[in-house]
Amino acid sequence: MSDQMSARRRNTDPDHEPTPKWLVGFAVFGAVMMALIGTFQAIQGLAAILKDEFFVVTKDYVYNVDATTWGWIHLFLGIAVVVVGFVVLTGALWARILGIFFVCLNMISQFLFLPYYPIWSIIMIALDAVVIWALCVYDRRTAEQSGL
Repeated sequence: MSDQMSARRRNTDPDHEPTPKWLVGFAVFGAVMMALIGTFQAIQGLAAILKDEFFVVTKDYVYNVDATTWGWIHLFLGIAVVVVGFVVLTGALWARILGIFFVCLNMISQFLFLPYYPIWSIIMIALDAVVIWALCVYDRRTAEQSGL
């Protein structure tokens, strides 16, 4: 009888609810997108370093920084986002917080890079926003239940 009671208690316990599959999917999506966004960011940085005349900016831009400098910023930030993206796959809370931090930095750098390559920067900002959302909705309990 006590086995039935404990089984019934486990089934009604909110800590033993099944993990929503879409939530795990978004966490994996966020981590993979971080790796892709970081790769694109690093390639963008290499393009600015190797051929800085490729990017042209208007004369009166407030944040007028040399394209080569932007290239180094994008390269290092892209590498950091890729590394943290793979660490996010471990499911650790600190990794998701670090991921949100680096994706926010990426979003800011893309905003400041808008005059150089506006459509690409807008696409990257939108992807960054989706990744931040995906990393924020994934909680520790779900991470432990899914093994991620």
